[in-house]
Amino acid sequence: MGVVVNTGLTSQAIIGRFFRRLEEFADAAWWTRLAMRFASTQESETYRWLGMVPQVREWVGGRQIRPLRSQGVTIANKVWESTIRVDADERRRDKSGQILIRVNEMARRVATHPNRLLTDLLLTGATETAYDGQAYFSSSHSEGDSGTQSNSITFDASTTTAPTADEMHEAIIAGMSQILRFLDDQGEPMNESAREFMVMVPLPFLSATLTALSSQQIDSSSNPLAGEGPFRLTWIANPRLTWTDRFAVFRIDGESRPFIFQEELPVQVQALAEGSELEVNENQHQYGVKAVHAAGYGFWQDACLVTFN
Repeated sequence: MGVVVNTGLTSQAIIGRFFRRLEEFADAAWWTRLAMRFASTQESETYRWLGMVPQVREWVGGRQIRPLRSQGVTIANKVWESTIRVDADERRRDKSGQILIRVNEMARRVATHPNRLLTDLLLTGATETAYDGQAYFSSSHSEGDSGTQSNSITFDASTTTAPTADEMHEAIIAGMSQILRFLDDQGEPMNESAREFMVMVPLPFLSATLTALSSQQIDSSSNPLAGEGPFRLTWIANPRLTWTDRFAVFRIDGESRPFIFQEELPVQVQALAEGSELEVNENQHQYGVKAVHAAGYGFWQDACLVTFN
């Protein structure tokens, strides 16, 4: 890597670098594959899930009109900020790019902040309610003609906190199978076209997951998760997860998503720099970001919690 040379950064250049890096980090953040993204125009938003469109039937007699079912969840926005200060002379003298490194790190933290919000939702998913009034991860989901359904299952392991690669492999398939069998409120398969899934594991499961999903370790001819065949699988080792005996599987190729991310105010940068009172009085420059957003539970049918027992 070459040496970064700074010939006098302006505040505009620093802000421009921040937004470029913010976009790059956001494109790589895993939350974008798990959350439906909505614009918000008020303090909170209520999302109404109206059930599924009626199944096609032979036209015998008149039309059979089936009213849509209305359920919802309300998500309240919160205000977020991150701020750094640098000495004005330090910025002027900086020849090694240290300030840009700090700006890049702030961009990374802002872009991945929704990762933290979704992780918090995962950790409370067994107690906090989804739009149907049940806990997000529950064995008692029921809507219309679906019957009772569970997106919280168990799988036997010799050691619940250290599953073997074979146990991890079979547990992942069990989670995928559970998602594939979910029915909508009219008793119709909801995920029959699902082909792409994400597995999220805590760090203690990293080794078993790597081995379980490696075609070098498991014969790809009998491994539907090895990259060949009808399903595509990506995985995330999430260091924020405090789980010790469980992991989660998600469907990520549908119109719906397991979570909601709503944004009232996109990320803004506010600078007190050249010519400001802060520079005149304290010889400091300040760069702060502000955003107004929140995350909440989306479709529980796109997620399954697998607990080893």
